[in-house]
Amino acid sequence: MAYWLVKSEPGTWSWDQHVKKGADAWTGVRNHQAKAHLVAMKKGDKAFFYHSNDGKEIVGVSEVVKEAYPDASDATGKFVCVDLKAVEPLKTPVTLAAIKAEEKLAKMVLVNNSRLSVQPVTADEWKAIRKMGGLK
Repeated sequence: MAYWLVKSEPGTWSWDQHVKKGADAWTGVRNHQAKAHLVAMKKGDKAFFYHSNDGKEIVGVSEVVKEAYPDASDATGKFVCVDLKAVEPLKTPVTLAAIKAEEKLAKMVLVNNSRLSVQPVTADEWKAIRKMGGLK
């Protein structure tokens, strides 16, 4: 299993909306590096759900329930989406500031390439952030 982080502005698509919707397409990615990460996602992989701009914090865990397929919102036909399902909220949201303060998370993509909307997370980073967020 691989781990990921997906970012959304809460005013556009929030964790609460994601939970209410259930499984849904993660559309609108228009960056080729992020697209490559979507293509690499496999059914069963887990992803942190990160509120960007407002909050700048990881608020929940999602699961990939459908692998990459053409993004219907992309008129060019170049980009893909995956289906994600909300699994569980973090008991305590983990802020970007808290992540930056942890030396063991200094190499995390979120710290070094914070604009990337879909990014990999290592197993050690996954465990550390889950613990920071109050999950086992």
